[in-house]
Amino acid sequence: MSNDLEWLLIRKYNSFIVKKVPEGPIFSKEPGNLTNVHSYKYSGLANSKAIDVSDSPNGIKITTRKVKAAPSKVASARSTTTIRPRSGPRRALGIAASPAKRGYRPDLRPAVLARTSALLAAQKEPKPSPPKKTRGKKKAVAETA
Repeated sequence: MSNDLEWLLIRKYNSFIVKKVPEGPIFSKEPGNLTNVHSYKYSGLANSKAIDVSDSPNGIKITTRKVKAAPSKVASARSTTTIRPRSGPRRALGIAASPAKRGYRPDLRPAVLARTSALLAAQKEPKPSPPKKTRGKKKAVAETA
């Protein structure tokens, strides 16, 4: 089935659509949708060349569809790359941008980098806050007994 036909069938009725405001934007929770916007360009269901960036216990998982995969072999048609958290943010962004650079989906490169950067920021441990300093001199309360 062609990607255009799939999009025509699922664009109005699928379980991933999120409509909060009647006149507002329509979002989507589908896997493979990088920006969570309900559109054909970012759809992970209707595009045969979708890039999925997700969080996993081992790090950040990037899943792409193999170009020469058979349509009937769904499980083996996916290629997965895991970015370890200790590899560093620059290296992680370079690895994440590589499927988009190779001509797989160059239009999704900014969205892949934004999603990877957000996941890296969420995984980073926050710095401990410094102890609060008191302002001015506090007078000792004299006990009256």
